Amino acid sequence: MSEEKKESLEDQFKEIFKKANISFMMGPPPFQQSGGANEKVEDSQEKNADRIKPIREFNLKPRDIRDYLDRFVIKQDEAKKVLSVAICDHYNHVRRCLEDASFQETEYAKHNIILLGPTGVGKTYLMRCIAKLIGVPYVKADATKFSETGYVGHDVEDLVRDLVKTANGNTELAQYGIIYMDEIDKITAMPTAMGKDVSGRGVQINLLKLMEETDVSLFSQTDLIGQVQAVMDMQRGKGPGKRTINTRHMLFIVSGAFDKLPEIIKRRVSNSTIGFSQSESAGQKDAEIELLRLAQTKDFIDYGFEPEFIGRLPVRVVCEALAAEDLERIMVSSEGSILSQYRSDFAGYNIDFRMTPEAVKAVAQRAHNEKTGARGLMTVLERVFRNFKFELPSTGIKSFEVTGQMIEDSEAALEELLKKKEMVRREAIAGEIRSFAVDFQREHGLEMIFNKQAIDALVDLCLSENKSGHALCIERFRDCEYGLKMIARNTGEMSFTVTKKFIEDPAEELSRRIAKSFEKK
Repeated sequence: MSEEKKESLEDQFKEIFKKANISFMMGPPPFQQSGGANEKVEDSQEKNADRIKPIREFNLKPRDIRDYLDRFVIKQDEAKKVLSVAICDHYNHVRRCLEDASFQETEYAKHNIILLGPTGVGKTYLMRCIAKLIGVPYVKADATKFSETGYVGHDVEDLVRDLVKTANGNTELAQYGIIYMDEIDKITAMPTAMGKDVSGRGVQINLLKLMEETDVSLFSQTDLIGQVQAVMDMQRGKGPGKRTINTRHMLFIVSGAFDKLPEIIKRRVSNSTIGFSQSESAGQKDAEIELLRLAQTKDFIDYGFEPEFIGRLPVRVVCEALAAEDLERIMVSSEGSILSQYRSDFAGYNIDFRMTPEAVKAVAQRAHNEKTGARGLMTVLERVFRNFKFELPSTGIKSFEVTGQMIEDSEAALEELLKKKEMVRREAIAGEIRSFAVDFQREHGLEMIFNKQAIDALVDLCLSENKSGHALCIERFRDCEYGLKMIARNTGEMSFTVTKKFIEDPAEELSRRIAKSFEKK
């Protein structure tokens, strides 16, 4: 390549990387002392070995995983048990493969998992907690965003690349990660009015390859930066680095609500009384859960899944619907529950709150009526605390109690709380007014001294107009510095007392004082 062409190409690459906000260097790497490269390689190998240490030393028992999950996820006892066994079997096999390379040659069917159950029962949370416990990278995506390769949309192989990104580019660690795909029931190969279903059967086939074992390119066809990096490596005389990652030891979990699957199962078992009679006598949600427990491979095929695809998901777990009592337990005993998040939000303003048992029960019942599982808790709590979060940080109130009555009518409860804490609220506003005076003096070199009557008048205005003390002062005294500076030039005074009369009509009072200052001049 001529020097002229090389410089032109370099300029193009610089422009590309500049737009991507990435530093660019063309040419050979900087000079290193003898042994520096070897030391760098050794450091990298040690770092990689340290990153996969949790996998090399994996020694968890199913009960260990189940007990850990109990801290975060309420109910789902059967799901926890099945998942714990599947996870232990998978990572015990991976550990043995790392200990003995010949062990990798043995046939082994991966414990890929399919989770079934209504929304908001903890399916995603279960897998996120497991990945955190084991110390492996974890990615989660909705199946609906993928399309068959060659069509507009995301390619399922992007999941593997995202796993590498989650592992900070460490392919050694990423090849033992967990890929979780939700809404899997939305990619069934159902016929469409437009013809071929590009997000159904095609996506299943592509996922099948990943779940079995395949090499995935670390750079997609649309990865411009990756392609530029390859050209740069070639120009430097550097051989191509690791370009692919194998999915053999990746664990795949898929989940979905499968709303229509119980109907398919019901038709199949309609001639049998085993299990079906129990479903009929139970509530609707419980009946659907019991039917899902009876799901067979044929039911999934009838639902629209390819036989080969569903066959690669041997571990099938049904998650139960959550009752109002379960939602209560989530609020009061689950680590990292949504209630803890709200406590943290209020703690940011040095405010604490206590919930009575009646309030917890009322929130849980309303959340259950939302029919979105644990997600309903946030819907209800946001509605209850919305105005409290807005009003209380400016009042000086440091604690309050959430009662059942507050859940029924949060606005009335807030108004009553503000009345009870009026003195605290007034003092908080007065503090904001004094703070404004300090800021005013720092900015303009003039001291504004608010007497008690002036502060009381400003506090009354703040309460009537529902404004903070600082905001009202800025609005009220927006142009006062010009008049006060004029008085200071005429009289030499640098401190000014703000009276109630000044509050009532700042412009008139300031004009009077300016006129008086000219008399003294």
